[in-house]
Amino acid sequence: MEPIRNVSSLDSHQSLEIATELEVHKVVPPPHISTFKKLKNRLKETLFPDDPLRQFKGKSSKTKFILGAQYIFPILQWGPNYNLKLLKSDVVSGLTIASLAIPQGISYAKLANLPPIVGLYSSFVPPLIYAVLGSSRDLAVGPVSIASLIMGSMLRQEVSPAKDPILFLQLAFSSTFFAGLVQASLGFLRLGFIIDFLSKATLIGFMAGAAIIVSLQQLKSLLGITHFTQQMGLVPVLSSVFHKTNEWSWQTILMGFCFLVFLLLTRHVSIKKPNLFWVSAGAPLVSVILATLIAFALKAQNHGISVIGKLQEGLNPPSWNMLHFRGIHLGLVFKTGLVTGIISLTEGIAVGRTFAALKNYQVDGNKEMIAIGLMNIVGSSTSCYVTTGAFSRSAVNHNAGCKTAASNIIMAITVMVTLLFLMPLFQYTPNVVLGAIIVTAVVGLIDIPAAYQIWKIDKFDFIVLLCAFLGVLFISVQGGLAVAVGISIFKVLLQITRPKTVVLGSIPGTDIYRNLDHYKNAVRVPGFLILSVEAPINFANTTYLKERISRWIEDYEAEEEETKKQSGLRYLVIDLSAVSAIDTSGTSFFKDLRILLDKKGIELVLVNPLGEVIEKLQRADEGHEFARPDSLFLTVGEAVASLSSTFKCQSLNNV
Repeated sequence: MEPIRNVSSLDSHQSLEIATELEVHKVVPPPHISTFKKLKNRLKETLFPDDPLRQFKGKSSKTKFILGAQYIFPILQWGPNYNLKLLKSDVVSGLTIASLAIPQGISYAKLANLPPIVGLYSSFVPPLIYAVLGSSRDLAVGPVSIASLIMGSMLRQEVSPAKDPILFLQLAFSSTFFAGLVQASLGFLRLGFIIDFLSKATLIGFMAGAAIIVSLQQLKSLLGITHFTQQMGLVPVLSSVFHKTNEWSWQTILMGFCFLVFLLLTRHVSIKKPNLFWVSAGAPLVSVILATLIAFALKAQNHGISVIGKLQEGLNPPSWNMLHFRGIHLGLVFKTGLVTGIISLTEGIAVGRTFAALKNYQVDGNKEMIAIGLMNIVGSSTSCYVTTGAFSRSAVNHNAGCKTAASNIIMAITVMVTLLFLMPLFQYTPNVVLGAIIVTAVVGLIDIPAAYQIWKIDKFDFIVLLCAFLGVLFISVQGGLAVAVGISIFKVLLQITRPKTVVLGSIPGTDIYRNLDHYKNAVRVPGFLILSVEAPINFANTTYLKERISRWIEDYEAEEEETKKQSGLRYLVIDLSAVSAIDTSGTSFFKDLRILLDKKGIELVLVNPLGEVIEKLQRADEGHEFARPDSLFLTVGEAVASLSSTFKCQSLNNV
């Protein structure tokens, strides 16, 4: 600390006392760092915030090799310590999620307009891949409703699954390959922050809208309608339902209603009593078995109830020869893969992190992207379509007491047995029960309490939620998502281009300065206009800041005239504590602002500029204006006290 020096020539004893009693802290620029090192640090913080290499520091070559292998293959972390106790827990949870995965796999494949057997294929190979590469203990892998809906609706825009099923299947596998490629690339390039553009509000609105569309689509199966619309919007679906009343089948409606009530009741029981999770977990498989027996005994096909039909036996056939990397549909499959890949990736990582937080362990987002991506790339070559961590199955897996990712292996083995020996049993399974299973599964995606919470906290976020919801209902699934993401990005841009700027006042009896609008006891300091900028200053907002500060000054002068005060504005103090970064436009802004204030006889004072900010300001400070002791301060309190005493000293000198 050192005393103010610009009052050393005072003759008055009183002014000398004022000057020597007041001490201020210097604003010191950060030590010099080379441009290369700055760039390196910035890239490290952007791409490697978790610093994955820190565990290798100071280790021997052998230890580094082992740690590297464990980092790439997490199964090597828990595999060596695996024991019978862990196996018992994983077998129970694996069999439990298999009872849910088998009927869901068949149902979701139909939702994607794919053969039902593809849903079972997708519940066999991907879980095995994830068990080796995944870092989550609770994530149960397989097809999910939203990705199935998006893939089916996007591909169906150009290719009919009924008229050209082989081409549709080829495009589905190709889209899965591109989805996996996008997911793995995001992980390898450490670009996981891209999925953060899907905000919580966007996802809640999107999921709710998609859940309603999925449920309405199942009216085809629940009502027994043969000719149903291929469009996904709310209006076309409802029009198709009520314009085809002559196709309604009372037998199908009765069976669908009974099983839907049964499934919803079991879901309600499991929600009310979490220890009875197995009730809702086993209900879909029980429904399939009962419905199949009823359909077989009563010869349901003769009564207008449609059934799945014969399914192919055996394990996943290879499909790499079905992938399309050229032709007129290349753009379609890439776009479908991109959208389904991002959505499924977001869902999988969100689910994994949710249950990891409950068990107090970490899930590496980038490793999860690589695991899910490679899982889908391999899956596309083994007759699987897009898979990820499903919330319903993961919740069951968690509640069943899974200990490791081995529960996915147990589930896959159970599905394998089903594919090899039990497929003929599904021949008479009614489609109506699959529709009921889908409706029950997606009902949980409508989160009304979360939507209400967003409404209470942030109205703009609720608008984003509403746009996603209505966009899915009235435009399309991908259209609603695009609208919501666009509005979210617009919100971010608005915050950047229109940074928050507030006027600060003094809390009486303290040296604390706070927002005048928030603290009613805060008062203005005569002769001072104290502002706080709460965002980085860059090319996108300098014009706005210049105009906004000019208006603050005009308002101050107008208020002086109205109240007939004669103090006059002498200092503009800008608190930069919340300004984390500045660019060349920002430094030019301060130069221009100083010139403007000099013409008005007002001094510009900056408070607590951060390291990068003060460094760039001083580099651009050709006239050494910001190097003066009375131009930079660490706190607003010091600035006001120092400048007030200086003004008093100067006034005494003039006298």
